[in-house]
Amino acid sequence: MECLPDSNTKYKDVKYWNERYKLEESFEWFGDFYKFQHLLVQHVGKEENILMLGCGNSALSVDMYRAGYGNITNVDYSSVCVESMAQRHWGCAGLSWVCMDICRLAFPDASFDVVIEKGTLDAMLVDERDPWNLSENNGKLLHQVLSEISRVLKPGGRFVSVTFAQPHFRKRLYARTEYRWSIKHYHYGETFHYFLYVLTKGEELSPEDAALERRLWTEDEALPTDLTYLETENEDFLKNIVL
Repeated sequence: MECLPDSNTKYKDVKYWNERYKLEESFEWFGDFYKFQHLLVQHVGKEENILMLGCGNSALSVDMYRAGYGNITNVDYSSVCVESMAQRHWGCAGLSWVCMDICRLAFPDASFDVVIEKGTLDAMLVDERDPWNLSENNGKLLHQVLSEISRVLKPGGRFVSVTFAQPHFRKRLYARTEYRWSIKHYHYGETFHYFLYVLTKGEELSPEDAALERRLWTEDEALPTDLTYLETENEDFLKNIVL
């Protein structure tokens, strides 16, 4: 694959993505829309106002638009990506494309019914090696992103996260009372399982997830050692991240 970087850390470099998007027309992380459409339709209404984080050159927003989702704002920090996607899909009146850093979303509070990310958070964590101990820098970065997501969600709004991160890893990052959401998760896929998390703003954490948060704060949790590394897609970083 011509677009593969020589180092996983380049997945965090906007210059890498700008160059990649000049060459690559489309790429899908964790399967296309139709792989998890049966889950998404249960949690996202076609009339709702949707924000797509780190849209990249994925066909997800366009496929959703063709399926009847009529209002999707797509953001990515690559100007090359945004300009290219806007030109390619100029005839889709319900889709908009904006160059923006997801750490600092330029939208008012409670702007969206749904926020979706597919593989964006995974790409932000490419340099992590210990799934149980997030580095301080990435911990702050992820907290900033999740806080922004919670801020722009309306009461009752949902954050939908699509990833291969298993619940015992990813729920450690999402289970924080200050985000003001509950957590549910589902899986899809045959050879490998991918996961779709639905976090509903305005609902409390379940007793189990609240207990997880308390354990994380007190650092008393006994951590299992049976880590699973999935080899999937053609991207090297997917083989190294379990967060």
